[in-house]
Amino acid sequence: MTRVAAIDCGTNSIRLLVADADPATGELVDLDRRMTIVRLGQGVDRTGRLAPEALERTFAACREYAAIIERHGAERVRFVATSASRDAENRDDFVRGVVDILGVEPEVITGDEEAELSFTGATKELTGRTDLHRPYLVVDIGGGSTEFVVGEDHVHAARSVDVGCVRMTERHLVSGGTVSDPPTERQIAAMRADIEAALDLAEEKVPLREARTLVGLAGSVTTVSAIAQDLPEYDSAAIHHSRISYDRVREITDWLLHSTHAERAAVPSMHPGRVDVIAAGALVLLSIMERIGAEEVVVSEHDILDGIAWSCASTE
Repeated sequence: MTRVAAIDCGTNSIRLLVADADPATGELVDLDRRMTIVRLGQGVDRTGRLAPEALERTFAACREYAAIIERHGAERVRFVATSASRDAENRDDFVRGVVDILGVEPEVITGDEEAELSFTGATKELTGRTDLHRPYLVVDIGGGSTEFVVGEDHVHAARSVDVGCVRMTERHLVSGGTVSDPPTERQIAAMRADIEAALDLAEEKVPLREARTLVGLAGSVTTVSAIAQDLPEYDSAAIHHSRISYDRVREITDWLLHSTHAERAAVPSMHPGRVDVIAAGALVLLSIMERIGAEEVVVSEHDILDGIAWSCASTE
């Protein structure tokens, strides 16, 4: 067993996994798994820069994670940064801050690399399942981008497109500096058109409709699952590998798009940091299901973070 620490820093959240990994047996034992909403991508789509307050929120989380990593004595640490830091003009400020706190340089990976890691994390434990048919389509709906990966044991095709719950919310649902409460039909239509255009781009490279099992990752999808199950609180065990029908996703998305901030915030399984962006994330999921004719989505709590951990453990 190798003790590893994986950090995934995205547009909306930063997450940590400390685990013991054995590449020979495929066993990954969690020691600490946590998530902090930092909204690193705040305003990036509009300004092209990481906001000072967003950087400070992220660095505060990094300081907390550094203490956890030291306490567990991780032998290897890998920090992967995704959409927001990839797009920002001042990403060097971000890199320097992370190195100062954690002693490792964040790898600002490409969308294709992000997709590969997501696929590994989501599908490694599905090997041998007879109720799920391959090829898989793994979709990782992040804050700034969505990754599409089709594959079986290995990736066949992958593409990242710039639609995510934060980017779509800031681009289409913000009026006068605040998120519309609820959005107008015109705003919803504009957001849907943007998502459909992104799906067209994804299909230029990835044969989305060839997939036989849709696997959905990240907070927008897991939150939809929690709502579908009417969970009294967020429960990772109940959410992991749950299956949500297309009809249920459509019902939930319609409600989220036409609900107020207060109504969404009252959902017991809703993380406060997702209240304003969950409607956009759910619409991305629904649009994908409609595009490929998926009858259901299999929800995975294991995603790019687990893929990062495996890559770290496999490094000689």
